[in-house]
Formats: sequence, structure tokens, C-alpha cells
Amino acid sequence: MKDRIHILGASGSGASTLGKELSLILPHVNFDGDDYFWAEKFSKQRAPKDRVNLLKEDIKNYKKWILSGAVCGWGDEFKSYFDLVIFVYTPEEIRLKRLQERELQRYGDEILPGGSRYEQSKIYLEWASLYDKGGLEVRSKTLHEYWMSSLSCPILRIEGDQSIQERVNIVLDYLKVNRFINRQKYL
Repeated sequence: MKDRIHILGASGSGASTLGKELSLILPHVNFDGDDYFWAEKFSKQRAPKDRVNLLKEDIKNYKKWILSGAVCGWGDEFKSYFDLVIFVYTPEEIRLKRLQERELQRYGDEILPGGSRYEQSKIYLEWASLYDKGGLEVRSKTLHEYWMSSLSCPILRIEGDQSIQERVNIVLDYLKVNRFINRQKYL
């Protein structure tokens, strides 16, 4: 069994959703990187040292866990912890549509022109749109590829526009083929 799994991808790629779904099937607890990154969700960041200390405190209590959400940069010391890294890549147009819908769902009319969250939402979506073309200075595919190149654990790549169930099946099949689980036990 791969006890310590990290799932990363662009904002809107489905990495957090995959982590949640897998933790309902596998005997792993799921930790969402956003819970460590943000002191106040999506508005006030925690200091990197505080993020690391909080995450260390939480994972020390569990043998089997999934960490969803990129920790590139602030969580580099966790690289050696991972038994498996899953990289989720979703095409840009699909991700950005998901993010726009999510913003509207969370904040409603506040994200529309003249709304109290319009500028913040606009900046966020512009930042998210940099993923496919940005360099190492921003959360980007380039940064993620660079970060993964120094990992010593296996990397499972899930690329495309699969449903969450299809992605769960890809992971379970990978774990089974590589003799990490008895898939029948989790169906």
C-alpha cells in the first residue's frame, strides 16, 4: 500500500476532489493543502513556517494519508515523505470554466462588475489562467514539472477531462497493478 499520497495540479484541476473521493474508499485520511496555506480561506495566507508546522502536526497522527493541493515551495521538506505523487492535469478551458462557476457558486453576484468581490475574483482567475504558460515564478505546469523532477517516489499522471469516478478508477487500477492494494477490497 502506498501510505502517503500527494495529489497536485492546477487550481480547478480536480486534485482536491480526487483526494476527498479516494479517502472515502481507501483507508487514508485526506488533508487539503488549502487548509494549511490559508489562515483565512482565500484571503489571508499563513506564513510558510506555520503551514509546515501545522501539517507536520496533523500527519504525525496518521500512518495512511492523502495530501491534496500543491505544496511546491513552502512544503518542499515533505518531498521525502511521499510514497506516491499523483499529478492531475486538466485542459485550461475546462479548468477556467470550473473556476468561474465555483466563484459564482461561492460568492454569487459579488463577483460581477460592481460587486464587492469583483476585483479579487478577476485577479484570481487571471492568476489561474497563467498555469499553462507561466514559468517557475508562479504556480504553473512548468513549476510542477520541475518540482516533480526531483521526487524519488513514483508519479502517476492523470491528464484529460475524466469524471471523478474515472480518475478514482485510474488510481485504484494503478495501485492494484503495482500491487499496492487488493482493488476488490475497495469496490
